[in-house]
This record gives sequence, C-alpha cells and structure tokens, in this order.
Amino acid sequence: RLGAGLVDVPAVPRVDPASALLADPQVPEDKRFCSTCHKPVGRSKGDRPGRAEGFCPHDGTRFSFTPKLQPGTVVAGQYKVQGCLAHGGLGWIYLATDLNVDDRWVVLKGLLDSGDAHAMAAAVAERRFLAQVSHPNIVTIHNFVQHPDEDGTPVGYIVMEYVGGSSLKQLLEERRRPDRTIDPLPVPRAIAYALEMLPALGYLHASGLAYCDFKPENVIQYDRQLKLIDLGAVIRFDDLTSAVYGTIGYQAPEIGDPDAPDNGPSPSSDVHTVGRTLAVLALGIPPARRGVPTPLPDPADHPVLARHESFHRLLLRATDPDPLRRFGSTDEMAEQLGGVLREVLATERAEGLGGDDAVPLPPAVSAVFGPPRGTFAPGLLIAPEAGDDAEPGRPGPRRVATLLPVPLVDRDDPAAVVLAAAAPGTPRDVERIIAASGPSRALRLALVRAHLDAADPAAAGEVLTALAADDPDDWQLEWFRGVAALVEGRLDAACAAFDTVYSTLPGEAAPKLALAAASECAGLDEPAGRWYALVARPDPRVGDAVFGLARVRVRAGDREGALAALDAVPDTSSGYVAAQLAAVEVMLSGRFGTEPGEPELRSAAARVEGLRLDAATAQRVRARLFSEAVALAPNGRGGEPLLTCPWDERSLRLALEESLRASARLASDPAQRVVLVDRANAVRPRTWV
Repeated sequence: RLGAGLVDVPAVPRVDPASALLADPQVPEDKRFCSTCHKPVGRSKGDRPGRAEGFCPHDGTRFSFTPKLQPGTVVAGQYKVQGCLAHGGLGWIYLATDLNVDDRWVVLKGLLDSGDAHAMAAAVAERRFLAQVSHPNIVTIHNFVQHPDEDGTPVGYIVMEYVGGSSLKQLLEERRRPDRTIDPLPVPRAIAYALEMLPALGYLHASGLAYCDFKPENVIQYDRQLKLIDLGAVIRFDDLTSAVYGTIGYQAPEIGDPDAPDNGPSPSSDVHTVGRTLAVLALGIPPARRGVPTPLPDPADHPVLARHESFHRLLLRATDPDPLRRFGSTDEMAEQLGGVLREVLATERAEGLGGDDAVPLPPAVSAVFGPPRGTFAPGLLIAPEAGDDAEPGRPGPRRVATLLPVPLVDRDDPAAVVLAAAAPGTPRDVERIIAASGPSRALRLALVRAHLDAADPAAAGEVLTALAADDPDDWQLEWFRGVAALVEGRLDAACAAFDTVYSTLPGEAAPKLALAAASECAGLDEPAGRWYALVARPDPRVGDAVFGLARVRVRAGDREGALAALDAVPDTSSGYVAAQLAAVEVMLSGRFGTEPGEPELRSAAARVEGLRLDAATAQRVRARLFSEAVALAPNGRGGEPLLTCPWDERSLRLALEESLRASARLASDPAQRVVLVDRANAVRPRTWV
C-alpha cells in the first residue's frame, strides 16, 4: 500500500539485528540535557571531559547517560540483553532475545525515569493498554516488565517487536551533502510516507490515545512497509496527570502552555507533528535551531514551496499555531494530502521532473464536493468571424456561480436523507421542507443555495449570517459567500472567499477552479492560469479548467501552451471533441504574430479527420478549413489533397461552396441561412453555368 498506488517508493533492506548494535554506546555531550529543567549537563570544561553521570548544577536533578543494562543481563527472567541500539528521550533502547520464545529478537525501552517504586508500578499498570494496540503500521507490544536499577530502584521497560530497517531520519541523513545541508526527499515520497502513517495515528485516536511524539526517528521502513516503533510517549486523552513527552520542532506549541485553553494532547496536536515531519522530510529544514522550532520557509526562498502551492498551504494548515484551525482529524488530513499528492505528481510530470506522463492519473472522487453542474465557458476561445486580433471571451460571473460544484451534504445531518431523496429547487420549496422537518444545518445551507440559484444574494446573506452565529468556522459559509459575491459581481470579494476555502481544503479541485474563474472574470490572467493548471494537470477531464487554461494562454500569446492544454484532454472524455475543435481554431488564428501556413492547416485538418462530428458541426469545420486553404493554395495543381479535395484553388473553392450550402440547409435561423448562401455565392469560382 505504500505509495498510494501512485508513487514508487524504493524498498529498504532489512537490517540484521546483531549488526545494529552500538559498539561503544555513548551519548554525545551536545545531546545531554537535564530531564527536569532541560538545561545542558555533562559538558566538558577546558581539557576535562563532561561527566556521563552526576547532578544537574541548576536544580540538582540526578542524571545518567550510561547504559543501565549490560550485555548478558537477563531482564525479568526472560529477556537476555545483547547491547544498545540507540538513546532516546526516555533513556537507552536495548536489543535482547526472548529466552521463552525461540530466542526471538525484541527491543527493551525504558518506560519512565522515576525513583518511586510505587509510581513505577502504577505507570506500568496504566500503560498495559498498549499491549492491546494492534495495527499493521504500529510496532507490536509484547510485554511490560520491571528490572532493578544499580541502586535497587525498579525501572519499567516496554518489550516490543524488533523492526529491522532504517528510520526515516536515517534515510534523510543518507542524503546529506558535503556542505552538511540536507538534500530533501522528493515531495511525492514524503507525502507517501505521511499517507501511510496517518491511518495508524487515526487508529490510536479512535482508541482514545494520543501518540505525542511523531517524528522521522520513530518511523521505520523495511522493504516497502512502515512501522511506528516507539509507543513510550503514548497517553490517553483523558489522562490529565501523566507527563507528556515530545520533541522540540515537532511538538504542537499548545502542549504544556499554561496560557493555552486546551494544552493537552489531542488529535490536532498529533496532526501538527505530522505536518512538521512532512516539512523536515520534503524541505530539508532542521526541526529546530538552538531549541526553537524552525519556521516554514517563505515560498520565495524555497523552490519546493514555490513549485507546489497546495503543498505549502497544506503544511500551513497542519502546523497552524491555533489547534482549532488545523485539520480536525487524520482522516481529513489524509483526504487533502491525497489530492495534493496527485497535484504534485502532475506538476512534476509537466515540468519533466519525474513520472511517466503516458500513464494518466486516476480520476479523483471528492468526499467534500459534488461534480460540476455544467461547463460554464466551453465556447469562449477564438471565433473565426471575430477577427485575428480578437481575444477569447471571459466567463460571466453569474454563470460561473450557477455551475460551480456544490458542497456535499453532511451524512450525519438529520435532513441528509430528505435532501438525498429530492434536491429542493426554489427557496419556497426549501422553506416548506424546513417547516415540516425542522431547521437542520444542511437544510439551511440548501436554502442558501436556492437563494443564490434564484439570483437573490441578499436573502442568501441573511441565512449565512444566522449560520455563522452557530459555527463561524464552517468553511462552507466562506464558499457560499464567494458564490454570492460572484452573483453580485463583487469579484475581489469572491477571490478572497475562495482563497480562504483553498487554504482550508488544499487538496480539493473545486476551490482552485472557483478561484481561477473568479480571477479570470476580474482580468487577473496570471493567477487564473496558475490555478487552472493546478486543476487541469491532475485531471484534464475537468473541461472548465482546460478551456480556462487555454484562454489564458491564448491571451498571453502562447499558442503552443494553449494547444498543450487542449491536447491533454483524453479521447475518453466527453470534452475531447470540443477540445480538438478549439485546438483547430487556435492553430488557424492569426493573433500569435505569424499567419498560419500550410503546415498548420494540414495539421488542423488531420485533427478533424479523426473526429466523429454531427452533420452541422462537420460542415462548419470543413468550411473553416477550406476558407483558409483557398487563401493558401497556389494557382494550378500541386500538393496533397486536403480532406480528399485536390489542392488547387478551383477545387477548394467548389468544396468551400458545397460546405457553406450544406450548412445553410442545416441552419435553423433564416437570417443565418441567407448569410451562408451569400458566402457560398461569393466564393464560387467562375464557370460557364
């Protein structure tokens, strides 16, 4: 499952347990801190090396950085210590063999640093719930045991399965450059790691547990699997007395903050650690400098964030200082991260940075928005009768508002069944349902929709104001404010509202499409093109994004860019024919500084030959091509036929006349019929009859 079926994550070989042992287990002096006041201890002074054991000079707390279990020690009569694997926040981590189970390899990790035997026993008892944790991405807890320290104080140990592989931190360290900076992981690979681990954290949350210390050191990859290996900091949400362990640079800022209204572990605090881990892996930044978390770089200063705007917005939301503004759950974060992954892959393919662009990304199904209700601007590219200097039209704000996707109804709402059975039409219809079944939030949002569809933004605004009094942070309110602003023609307000929704749901296509359309309506082509591309690249089946991107590029004088956007529409899409016909008009347009020549004309004709068109469209397009050909064809014969018509002026004029007369017979408008017949008479070559 690693890679979400989209990313090929390289396998990591399993590590032989014996080879992972430290030959000389020591804690570097710069890693030695007091467990109480967190100030440096055990440091060198002049030529005298720092002491590995002693008392903190600041508060007198005893410290010891020497291993307490020596090779050959048997813990609890069952686990024979082989040596040290690493040193963590709670002390040394040991490798041992289980004498009772075929000498299987296990890991012993100190549970709590306490000099109180009764407190130690209570801590062990309280944490026996960890043995019931069972998830394929979480290390298995075998046992909880106690073993006396050198002074007789009982020390608790968690006995866990041994996972042989490399931690994400080790994989990152392998990418360290000669100048000591980190070459970050590819963004798709970092996202794949997070997507794999979010369900494991969600499993803990559903069990009432907070993980607290998610970071690259605590995730091991072996083969193509991941394991969360350290449960020593796991705590119940309702545990208000136990110490909370975490790591500076990953831990949420509200943890331990006496001024924070809720300063305990929560799903939101775990979401923060995942966001920080993503930043460390994908941006190559250190988690902290001198004990202060490293801030996210500005996109202007980091190429990854400049290239992937949605990824930047996701990191900002996941690590927001306000826990209420973060993703509400790991499921919500995973949903948005999956959309960002598809966007990142599509962008890197477009820029030639990786991936097979011959293999299309599978279509995404949003759990938040329904499909678009129509295509608001399929025919706004260059029309042949508009002249060579004409620009593509811009969509009308009110039409955009009518056809944008609509947020899905909350399935937990009491009125969800009613709304699923029959979507209400007019505001009066919705008001009747509200009177009969009660004013649920979903029905009140449906009333907002109905008012907007009826072009009554003032009435919609009154309902939105009432809804905001109950839940001002609901992103749907901002979405409908943006739609209302479009209906009223307040384009700046619409852009601001949709931008807020985009930051809230960075993996969704609908906010980016709405933001792009509102920006194009306002004449802001540069940002509109950027956001249209974010939607069109992962899924060129979204017609409005493709045509919008093509319009923006045509206005910028980029013929090849416009053609590339239109050609991305797959032949399985319902918009394929419209995209190809639009491409024909772009190829034959003279507004790009050079008049189209015979190569462009023949290329356009080749596109048309492969399309299945209705009779009226076929004759219209043939007339367009023959009209250009008449201007290009030399007198006399020569050249390959065009649409089976010989390449000479007389034959092409006759073919053009025939297409115009056929179009006139198919036209339903009498005035249009007269225009077409007049054109046919004008282009007919001179004959004796």
